[in-house]
Amino acid sequence: MSNNAMVSRVENDRVLILERVFDAPRDLVFKMFKEPEHLKRWWGPKGWEIPVCTVDFRPGGVWHYCMKCVDQNLGEFFGMEAWGKGIYKEIMEPERISYTDFFSDAEGNSNDSMPSTEITLEFIDVDGKTKLISRAEYVSAEALKTVMDMGMLQGITETWDRLSEFVESLK
Repeated sequence: MSNNAMVSRVENDRVLILERVFDAPRDLVFKMFKEPEHLKRWWGPKGWEIPVCTVDFRPGGVWHYCMKCVDQNLGEFFGMEAWGKGIYKEIMEPERISYTDFFSDAEGNSNDSMPSTEITLEFIDVDGKTKLISRAEYVSAEALKTVMDMGMLQGITETWDRLSEFVESLK
């Protein structure tokens, strides 16, 4: 494993903490999370694309997106769409973004049958590289287990792999 591998741990049974170092400057990594044309290039697991992505990057603003599976090798997922939205709570450029993450529909209505998540992303400058720390707080241990059972950790790992490749291609 390289030192750019993702490290994950759970706190208090319901907070998932992920850390990874990206070989790119902090301003660049931060920018990847704020501009839709960048998010479209890397957001989502391998084999998924983002046909829809709107970002109103300010506290109270909404990020709304659709992930669509375009890889036939992913079997039953092929052609599937998954909608999500975030509502930004705090933005401190280029250090921190916090938002509430929801499963949603194409109109942006939250899917209340799925747990929402409080997410804080912290961007730390480490000698020209960027340490990204994601802290995702779920309402309960059960809610965290639900998304873990859905394969979320693998999905985030693949998403961050794509981010890593993308920022390195831009340097």
